[in-house]
Amino acid sequence: MTDLLLGFEALIAEPKQIAMYFIGGFLIYLAIKKGYEPMLLLPIGFGAILSNIPVIPGIPDIAGPDGVLGIIKEAGIMNELFPALIFIAIGAMIDFEPLLKMPSMLFFGAAAQFGIFMTLIFALLLGFDIFDAASIGIIGAADGPTAIFVASRFASEGLLGPITVTAYSYMSLVPIIQPMVIKRITTKKERKIRMEYKERKISRTVKILFPILVTIIAGIIAPVSVTLIGLLMFGNLIRVSGVVDRLSKSAQNELANLVTLLLGIAIGSTMGAEEFITWNTAKIMGLGLFAFIFDTAGGVLFAKFLNLFVKRKYNPMVGAAGISAFPMSSRVIQKLAKEEDPTNFILMQAVSANVAGQIGSIIAGSVIISMLARIN
Repeated sequence: MTDLLLGFEALIAEPKQIAMYFIGGFLIYLAIKKGYEPMLLLPIGFGAILSNIPVIPGIPDIAGPDGVLGIIKEAGIMNELFPALIFIAIGAMIDFEPLLKMPSMLFFGAAAQFGIFMTLIFALLLGFDIFDAASIGIIGAADGPTAIFVASRFASEGLLGPITVTAYSYMSLVPIIQPMVIKRITTKKERKIRMEYKERKISRTVKILFPILVTIIAGIIAPVSVTLIGLLMFGNLIRVSGVVDRLSKSAQNELANLVTLLLGIAIGSTMGAEEFITWNTAKIMGLGLFAFIFDTAGGVLFAKFLNLFVKRKYNPMVGAAGISAFPMSSRVIQKLAKEEDPTNFILMQAVSANVAGQIGSIIAGSVIISMLARIN
């Protein structure tokens, strides 16, 4: 009875914790009812509830240093282990063959990272220091693990949770955000543009050499990218080698599922009421939306710019698929193309740009890490 009274007293003394129950419940609602990134928003939402259970004397805080969630957070997030393992799983899932058939799509993967640097600038204008601004800007990578990787290194205490929740929330809203932006900056005629897709066979040797050479080149040009790009390409090498199918399937399934589960609930444990319910969180949510809008617009406008100089026109919508939200964005682009012309099929081009965006987001994140490391 005493513990019960102490629990209620602690809860009444911290009304923000009650608000966090609603926030956690809302994330769970989005995951279950709306199907928005359920594998992450559901454990994040429940982790947010767990981390705001009142703490009474003599009982360790579940999200504190001695609590199970605190231990998981320190072991997997603060030392960057979980994001690194996730990249092995992502690499094992990605098929780079469409990109190898259309290497020009790499340019769209780069152009769609424009929102990262624009958001960084606006975050600075809103009063965040360079480390927090860069951590917020990386939301524009549309790549949750990269956002966690950068934020866990440089963001101020209390910002990791809002940055991660914002990144994954807007990733789940790509089917809503991208069509709104695309339709406002393209014409119906542009959305109907057909793109030729030449089927060509990519040899097994090329598929195997690609992840190896990308790792070496990226490691030489940007050594700080080795953790992210190297493990992504290692996962892909497992996939394309054809000799370790069991490892490939384990990376795609057991590893991905286990790490995602632990990552989600550990991120939820960072959402303490005092740190989460602040004006900074509201600013981060606004900046995250800004980042996704500028990513989409940057890719589309780059494609329109290229169309001024090329004979065979690009469908500008393909540029929007250059964000890292794979394969969601490419499906959105194909759906929009089909709405304008049921016979227009640009999915493979969009997939190529989408895969390029995965590489582009890692390179962009590595550039930011390198920049901040020099300042620090």
